Amino acid sequence: MTIKSPRGTDPGPAASSVKERNTTLPGLIVKIIFLGLTLAIGVYAVPLLVHYKMWMWLGIMVAAVVLIFGIYLTKRFIPGKYLFPGTAFLTVFLIIPVVLTINYSFTNFGDGSRGTKEAMIAAVQTESIKRTADSPLYTLAVGVEGDDVADGPFTLFLISQDDPSQTVLVGRDGQDVAAWDGVEPTIADGRVSAVPGYRILTSGEVNRAYAKLEAMTVTVPDTAGALIQVQGITQAYEGKAAITYDAANDQLVSDTGQVYPAQMVGTAYCFVGPDGKCFQNKSWLQNVGLKNYSRLLTDPGIRSQFFAAFAWTLIFSLASVVLTFLLGFFLALTLNDERVKGQKAWRAFLLLPYAIPGMISLLIWSQFFNKDFGLINRLFGIDVNWFGDPTLAKIAVILVQIWMGFPYMFVVCTGALQSIPTDVKEAARIDGSTGLSTTFRIIMPLLLISVAPLLVASFAFNFNNFNAIQLLTEGGPPLSGQFTRGGTDILISMIYKQAFGGSGTDFGFASAMSVLLFILTGVLAAFQFRVTKKLENLT
Repeated sequence: MTIKSPRGTDPGPAASSVKERNTTLPGLIVKIIFLGLTLAIGVYAVPLLVHYKMWMWLGIMVAAVVLIFGIYLTKRFIPGKYLFPGTAFLTVFLIIPVVLTINYSFTNFGDGSRGTKEAMIAAVQTESIKRTADSPLYTLAVGVEGDDVADGPFTLFLISQDDPSQTVLVGRDGQDVAAWDGVEPTIADGRVSAVPGYRILTSGEVNRAYAKLEAMTVTVPDTAGALIQVQGITQAYEGKAAITYDAANDQLVSDTGQVYPAQMVGTAYCFVGPDGKCFQNKSWLQNVGLKNYSRLLTDPGIRSQFFAAFAWTLIFSLASVVLTFLLGFFLALTLNDERVKGQKAWRAFLLLPYAIPGMISLLIWSQFFNKDFGLINRLFGIDVNWFGDPTLAKIAVILVQIWMGFPYMFVVCTGALQSIPTDVKEAARIDGSTGLSTTFRIIMPLLLISVAPLLVASFAFNFNNFNAIQLLTEGGPPLSGQFTRGGTDILISMIYKQAFGGSGTDFGFASAMSVLLFILTGVLAAFQFRVTKKLENLT
């Protein structure tokens, strides 16, 4: 008895051909190359991440590699093959930076406080090393066991210049200097030139790695506070640290007896001198909780500057959107009239400001407003210091924004106007509505239905339009008594100065300001979308 398959269950030739296409040789080669590259990147990156103790990125890297192999080696996650690339890029370029910014906002990350407490103490001790009159001088050779001549780890091969027996000493970071007990190295002109199992760095390679060599902590046994310090590319000397760390009392002690205890200064701990300031303006990376946010909201000087910048940011954003929209709408409405001749030529001409890259336009306009040789002052025969007065500088910024923004609004409004049926206008005219009344009571509401979301997006863009301020005025002019905010600084440019200002960087505090800026932008955008949603009732 023959049992037949139910009708429709036979895959047939079509399904077979699909299966063959899915297993073609080119596709298999592409998959092998892609997975091979993924594995190679993972194998290369994982040891580096472990070496630098970047545990979060290590977890992300391992998870990404495992996920890629799990998705692309099986047929169970076919949708994931298409969703994964976009999700991965979204995570790496958007979600992770946001998470890192939030994390840094709870720290004191900035100049002098980027590493651990142990690294800070070691750096202070190394920088304080002084050579005494009777300390020995060594000829120096630097070796590495692998091929990483940039990062090491490095080994110092030393020969005392006063030692006729040319005994070779070896020094490694964090260890005592000791006599070399391996295979006898080759010595030429009183300096180690070759060591079995090591690569001796050339003068150029030593010079490129000098900062890391100088920071090495090689101690001298039986001599308290004595360290080996690299001096130049062929010499080293035995010196003594003028600053030592007293672990029992958690304090630094100088060779003169001055004590620097660990105390709270501002939002974090540091070793404090007699003047009440951090020793050498150095601290270490610490979790400070909500202190950055508290400082922003409770410090009168910072709070006033922040909210002054917020007020100007609102004015700048609203003016940029409203004025460019009104001008763009007026021009679009004018050129949408069939009685206007040469509409295509006029439209092409009005799009010229939009075709020029924004960076170039801003740099050119910054020269147009120059007090001494700017085009505007010379053209009108005036002597106005546009960027020297806060009010005039703000007017100049808004004028440039109108010039750069109206072509976009012109294009948007032209498209929206052409989508409005002519029957609506005819019906209004028959009902006795005037041209002005038709424009504001019928055309404008219908146009706003499609344009309103774009206006909200434009507002959010201008709320964080860093280039418009930085390239035109650099946030100036300076304001008396305010070192973080200039006369035209919006919030984002003020945060930039806080993070990368010439007086020092404070990434932790700038991150807290960025988080508040993110929240403000989101709240304003949500409010605007809620208001513009009411326009849907007009349809």
